[in-house]
Amino acid sequence: MNYSYRKAHWYSLASVVFVGDQAAKTYIDVAWPLGWAFEVTGFFNLVHVLNPGAAFSFLAGAGGWQRWFFLAIALGASLWLIRLLSRPLRRLEALSYSLILGGALGNAFDRAIRGQVIDYLDFHAGGWHWPAFNIADTAIVGGAIALVLLSLMSADKQPAPKEAR
Repeated sequence: MNYSYRKAHWYSLASVVFVGDQAAKTYIDVAWPLGWAFEVTGFFNLVHVLNPGAAFSFLAGAGGWQRWFFLAIALGASLWLIRLLSRPLRRLEALSYSLILGGALGNAFDRAIRGQVIDYLDFHAGGWHWPAFNIADTAIVGGAIALVLLSLMSADKQPAPKEAR
Protein backbone atom coordinates (compact mmCIF):
# COMPACT_ATOMS: atom_id res chain seq x y z
CA MET A 1 0.00 0.00 0.00
CA ASN A 2 1.49 3.34 -0.94
CA TYR A 3 1.85 6.09 1.65
CA SER A 4 -0.33 8.71 -0.11
CA TYR A 5 -3.30 6.31 0.02
CA ARG A 6 -2.80 5.80 3.76
CA LYS A 7 -2.57 9.55 4.30
CA ALA A 8 -5.89 10.06 2.50
CA HIS A 9 -7.39 7.28 4.63
CA TRP A 10 -6.53 9.06 7.89
CA TYR A 11 -7.71 12.47 6.66
CA SER A 12 -10.94 10.78 5.56
CA LEU A 13 -11.43 9.32 9.03
CA ALA A 14 -10.98 12.78 10.58
CA SER A 15 -13.55 14.10 8.08
CA VAL A 16 -16.05 11.37 9.01
CA VAL A 17 -15.68 12.26 12.70
CA PHE A 18 -16.17 15.96 11.91
CA VAL A 19 -19.22 15.41 9.68
CA GLY A 20 -20.84 12.92 12.09
CA ASP A 21 -20.29 15.27 15.00
CA GLN A 22 -21.74 18.26 13.14
CA ALA A 23 -24.71 16.25 11.85
CA ALA A 24 -25.61 15.12 15.37
CA LYS A 25 -25.17 18.63 16.80
CA THR A 26 -27.24 20.20 14.03
CA TYR A 27 -30.03 17.66 14.53
CA ILE A 28 -30.13 18.30 18.29
CA ASP A 29 -30.01 22.07 17.74
CA VAL A 30 -32.80 22.11 15.13
CA ALA A 31 -35.07 19.38 16.54
CA TRP A 32 -35.01 20.09 20.27
CA PRO A 33 -35.15 23.26 22.37
CA LEU A 34 -32.24 24.29 24.56
CA GLY A 35 -32.54 22.54 27.93
CA TRP A 36 -34.43 19.55 26.46
CA ALA A 37 -33.74 16.15 28.03
CA PHE A 38 -34.96 12.68 27.08
CA GLU A 39 -34.33 9.65 29.26
CA VAL A 40 -33.10 6.81 27.04
CA THR A 41 -32.14 4.41 29.86
CA GLY A 42 -31.80 4.60 33.63
CA PHE A 43 -28.20 5.81 33.15
CA PHE A 44 -28.29 7.73 29.84
CA ASN A 45 -30.15 10.79 28.57
CA LEU A 46 -30.10 12.72 25.35
CA VAL A 47 -29.98 16.43 26.17
CA HIS A 48 -29.52 19.78 24.46
CA VAL A 49 -27.07 21.95 26.37
CA LEU A 50 -24.49 24.55 25.41
CA ASN A 51 -20.96 24.65 26.79
CA PRO A 52 -19.07 27.93 26.35
CA GLY A 53 -16.08 26.45 28.21
CA ALA A 54 -13.89 23.43 27.70
CA ALA A 55 -14.01 19.97 29.29
CA PHE A 56 -16.16 19.86 32.43
CA SER A 57 -17.30 23.43 31.55
CA PHE A 58 -13.84 24.75 32.45
CA LEU A 59 -13.93 28.57 32.10
CA ALA A 60 -17.61 28.47 31.08
CA GLY A 61 -18.35 31.65 33.03
CA ALA A 62 -15.25 33.56 31.93
CA GLY A 63 -17.14 36.29 30.09
CA GLY A 64 -16.67 35.37 26.42
CA TRP A 65 -12.91 35.63 25.82
CA GLN A 66 -12.60 31.85 26.30
CA ARG A 67 -14.45 31.26 23.00
CA TRP A 68 -11.53 32.73 21.03
CA PHE A 69 -8.92 31.21 23.33
CA PHE A 70 -10.27 27.65 22.92
CA LEU A 71 -10.84 28.23 19.20
CA ALA A 72 -7.19 29.27 18.77
CA ILE A 73 -6.00 26.23 20.72
CA ALA A 74 -8.19 23.88 18.63
CA LEU A 75 -7.03 25.39 15.34
CA GLY A 76 -3.37 25.34 16.41
CA ALA A 77 -3.66 21.71 17.51
CA SER A 78 -5.45 20.84 14.26
CA LEU A 79 -2.67 22.34 12.15
CA TRP A 80 -0.10 20.42 14.19
CA LEU A 81 -2.10 17.17 13.76
CA ILE A 82 -2.43 17.73 10.01
CA ARG A 83 1.35 18.12 9.87
CA LEU A 84 1.86 14.93 11.90
CA LEU A 85 -0.54 12.99 9.67
CA SER A 86 1.44 14.04 6.60
CA ARG A 87 4.35 11.87 7.79
CA PRO A 88 4.60 8.07 7.78
CA LEU A 89 3.13 6.82 11.07
CA ARG A 90 2.27 3.58 12.76
CA ARG A 91 -1.38 2.64 12.31
CA LEU A 92 -2.46 3.23 15.93
CA GLU A 93 -0.64 6.56 16.02
CA ALA A 94 -2.33 7.72 12.80
CA LEU A 95 -5.71 6.52 14.11
CA SER A 96 -5.18 8.50 17.30
CA TYR A 97 -4.22 11.70 15.50
CA SER A 98 -7.13 11.31 13.06
CA LEU A 99 -9.69 10.95 15.85
CA ILE A 100 -8.29 13.91 17.77
CA LEU A 101 -8.17 16.02 14.59
CA GLY A 102 -11.80 15.29 13.68
CA GLY A 103 -12.94 16.04 17.23
CA ALA A 104 -10.89 19.22 17.53
CA LEU A 105 -12.27 20.53 14.24
CA GLY A 106 -15.83 19.61 15.28
CA ASN A 107 -15.64 21.61 18.49
CA ALA A 108 -13.69 24.44 16.78
CA PHE A 109 -16.46 24.74 14.20
CA ASP A 110 -19.03 25.07 16.99
CA ARG A 111 -17.02 27.80 18.69
CA ALA A 112 -16.48 29.70 15.42
CA ILE A 113 -20.06 29.44 14.11
CA ARG A 114 -22.27 28.95 17.18
CA GLY A 115 -20.11 30.61 19.82
CA GLN A 116 -20.46 27.57 22.10
CA VAL A 117 -20.21 23.79 21.83
CA ILE A 118 -23.42 21.77 21.67
CA ASP A 119 -23.38 18.77 24.03
CA TYR A 120 -26.05 16.05 23.98
CA LEU A 121 -24.78 12.79 25.54
CA ASP A 122 -25.53 12.65 29.26
CA PHE A 123 -24.53 9.69 31.47
CA HIS A 124 -25.32 9.23 35.16
CA ALA A 125 -25.42 6.42 37.71
CA GLY A 126 -25.91 6.07 41.45
CA GLY A 127 -26.08 9.79 42.11
CA TRP A 128 -22.94 10.40 40.06
CA HIS A 129 -23.41 12.57 36.97
CA TRP A 130 -20.88 12.94 34.17
CA PRO A 131 -20.95 16.31 32.34
CA ALA A 132 -22.72 16.17 28.97
CA PHE A 133 -20.47 15.68 25.94
CA ASN A 134 -20.62 14.98 22.20
CA ILE A 135 -19.09 12.87 19.40
CA ALA A 136 -16.13 15.27 19.03
CA ASP A 137 -15.30 14.90 22.72
CA THR A 138 -15.56 11.12 22.43
CA ALA A 139 -13.17 11.09 19.45
CA ILE A 140 -10.66 13.31 21.26
CA VAL A 141 -10.70 11.11 24.37
CA GLY A 142 -10.56 7.92 22.29
CA GLY A 143 -7.56 9.25 20.36
CA ALA A 144 -5.82 10.29 23.57
CA ILE A 145 -6.40 6.85 25.12
CA ALA A 146 -4.98 5.20 22.00
CA LEU A 147 -1.87 7.42 22.26
CA VAL A 148 -1.40 6.40 25.90
CA LEU A 149 -1.74 2.72 24.93
CA LEU A 150 0.76 3.23 22.13
CA SER A 151 3.16 4.87 24.57
CA LEU A 152 2.78 1.99 27.02
CA MET A 153 3.33 -0.59 24.28
CA SER A 154 6.44 1.28 23.09
CA ALA A 155 7.78 1.49 26.65
CA ASP A 156 7.55 -2.31 26.95
CA LYS A 157 9.79 -2.67 23.89
CA GLN A 158 12.53 -0.37 25.22
CA PRO A 159 15.66 -2.12 26.43
CA ALA A 160 16.22 -2.03 30.16
CA PRO A 161 18.68 0.68 31.21
CA LYS A 162 22.17 -0.54 32.03
CA GLU A 163 23.06 -0.35 35.68
CA ALA A 164 25.56 2.33 36.65
CA ARG A 165 29.01 0.94 37.28
